Amino acid sequence: MSDSMPGPGTAAGTAPGATPVDVAEDPSAGTPDGEGAAPAAAPAPEPAAPAPLGIGRTPTGNAEVDARLERLADADHLPADGHIEVYEDVHRGLRDALTALDARPAPAPVPAPTPSYDNRS
Repeated sequence: MSDSMPGPGTAAGTAPGATPVDVAEDPSAGTPDGEGAAPAAAPAPEPAAPAPLGIGRTPTGNAEVDARLERLADADHLPADGHIEVYEDVHRGLRDALTALDARPAPAPVPAPTPSYDNRS
């Protein structure tokens, strides 16, 4: 065989007669006596405490919508996994408010016709 092609039973990149290293082996294992082992990973930092975003809310002029938007402030003091409940509640309320705007008002009652006395025969 040539120098560029490994012979039968030889792993690529390994000299003939050398023991191939298993790539899937744990590199932190080090030597059998424990020397050369990689240092243990540092523990993950704790997540930051919930904090308000400080975003101002501009009044819309619609009391129902303004109340729903103020409800968003409740999420400021909750951890991230508690935000979904607040967001769903606000979304439901805003959707209901928009649906109410789309509802056509009932037609005004038509007054009874008044008899006309101007038509004399």
